[in-house]
Amino acid sequence: MTDQNKIIEAIDLGRTYMLGSETIVAVDGVNLEVKPGEFIAVVGRSGSGKTTLLNLLAGLDKATSGKVLLEGDDLSEMNERQLTEIRRHKIGFVFQSFGLLPLLSAFENVELPLRISGVKAKEREKRAWDALEMVGLTPRSNHRPYELSGGEQQRVAIARAMVTRPPLLLADEPTGELDSTNARAIFGLFIEMVRTQSISVVAATHDSTLLAMADEVKEMRDGAFVDRLEPSRRYR
Repeated sequence: MTDQNKIIEAIDLGRTYMLGSETIVAVDGVNLEVKPGEFIAVVGRSGSGKTTLLNLLAGLDKATSGKVLLEGDDLSEMNERQLTEIRRHKIGFVFQSFGLLPLLSAFENVELPLRISGVKAKEREKRAWDALEMVGLTPRSNHRPYELSGGEQQRVAIARAMVTRPPLLLADEPTGELDSTNARAIFGLFIEMVRTQSISVVAATHDSTLLAMADEVKEMRDGAFVDRLEPSRRYR
């Protein structure tokens, strides 16, 4: 059953695992709603549970408790084939380390998800060019990753994530390897996609200077969301 008011929802979401004889609580009873055209930043120190939360939302990891609903459908009830289809068409993922294939040009990296999905050549070409234009990299389309700056590589990674036109983009520390100028530009690109295309973005970050650009900020500590301090008292 599709819920038009929410792209994705986490309900009492939990993830634990064993490390030797110790039980590690990575995500602890998280509740989250993401509406169409909403940009949510999840902030927290390293090890707070941000990456695990994104992996659960993407269906890359299995919840120990609670559930994730994507457009009203429970990810825990899907088999691996169904989850793969979800990740191909419904969810884009951007990683801190870019994850580009070094021997492929920017255009070929962006086109690859469409090729894997069996999209026909003419449609692949149009959508790849559209995605590169969206991130302002059409003139650099023939360059390989090592010929691009860090900011340009992350823009290619975003174009690749968006080329399938998913309603939801998940970004794990997307500015972690960028300087402050490029980091702000990447967050600005997210805002533009949210406003012009009604894409929903959930971005995990530890960069407190970027938080004012998000519609909503969630802070994680020890796997759970916590009440946030006023801006003047934050991160002292």
